[in-house]
Amino acid sequence: MTTSYKCRSCNAKGLVQFLDLGSQPLANNLLGKADLHKSEPKFPLCLAVCPSCHLVQITETVPPVDLFEDYLYFSSFSDAMLRHAASAVTGYIAEYELDTKSFVTEIASNDGYLLKNFVAAGVPCLGVEPAKNVARVAEEAGVPTLCEFFGVKTAKDVAARHGKADLILGNNVFAHAPDINDFIGGIAILLKDGGRAALEFPYLGDFIANLEFDTTYHEHIFYFSVLALKPAFERHGLEIHDVARLPIHGGSLRLFVGKKGAHPVTPAPAKMIEEERNDGLDGLSAYEAFADRIRDLKRKLVDLIASLKSEGKSVAAYGASAKGSTLLNYFGISGDSLDFIVDRSTYKQGKFTPGTHLEILPAEELLVRNPDYTLLLTWNFAEEILAQQSAYREAGGKFIVPLPEPHIV
Repeated sequence: MTTSYKCRSCNAKGLVQFLDLGSQPLANNLLGKADLHKSEPKFPLCLAVCPSCHLVQITETVPPVDLFEDYLYFSSFSDAMLRHAASAVTGYIAEYELDTKSFVTEIASNDGYLLKNFVAAGVPCLGVEPAKNVARVAEEAGVPTLCEFFGVKTAKDVAARHGKADLILGNNVFAHAPDINDFIGGIAILLKDGGRAALEFPYLGDFIANLEFDTTYHEHIFYFSVLALKPAFERHGLEIHDVARLPIHGGSLRLFVGKKGAHPVTPAPAKMIEEERNDGLDGLSAYEAFADRIRDLKRKLVDLIASLKSEGKSVAAYGASAKGSTLLNYFGISGDSLDFIVDRSTYKQGKFTPGTHLEILPAEELLVRNPDYTLLLTWNFAEEILAQQSAYREAGGKFIVPLPEPHIV
């Protein structure tokens, strides 16, 4: 369906909507007990594609201050994320010969889970993190942090105070910045002429192939392909010189960007664009087929849980995550279907899930209450969570992994 919305990147008119997930609450807006009887704000959540530059994006923008000023996602609660960050930093220091004379900036540095590795190695660094509560945790951990949103203005301020950056990192933030041109423009300003930016984000190709629709939420504005990003960076005098695929978060890209002509361009970006065109990401049929598969997935998962409940089985959920909020609210799975929900993060425990109002309990409650089945909403960390919950599984508990096809492990 052609809409009146303009593309946030190239400004072309007429975004084509292909998936409507209904009116949804903010996915990370966990509630206190006193909030349960208040009106909960909800916003349309629809996916659309630009017919000109092929950038996939949601249609409605929620002001970033409503999403990020007080944030409850702390990366340090994931062992997989800590290992991933430490490995990446070791590689960057070695490959780019970073030392005490270098300067590294991370955009959306969260609780310092990544930059603490540079601090330990003696490499000067600065985190830029808009959530006050999260930035405070990073500072207390010894990671220098500027509490601001990143864009052209912040880039100018950082460059004036600290100098330009040898390396700019952005893990799972690029897709959250509603003004893509301000974000890329900031990178262009802060980056040294011979510097590099390495950006990680969930990959559209995997999103489509593996039915990862639950990665759609209001703070996640964009769903990136290399095809759509190439002209966006070129608009600001930057060039994608390499790209690597990563397994994390259900399939991600690590994109390497520099000033135009600053670094040799590998064959990888052109090869990925060719693959994306072959997969139909420059048209509409692939997106329409994706939406049809999501509707079929909804029926299968809802029927599976209803069947288990009719047999008298108890069903819980693991992971009070943003993706979990999208899935539960779109599929209409709530307290009638789930007995309770658990999460490892102490910051989330005792609160209630948006829209579905399930109380969030400690992960240890799985073993205590021993539900017959647990819906694994944080399926992107399945290997880690299944290992952590080995005692629950040995006691007879089973997990339901919802994507790309509901299956029991």
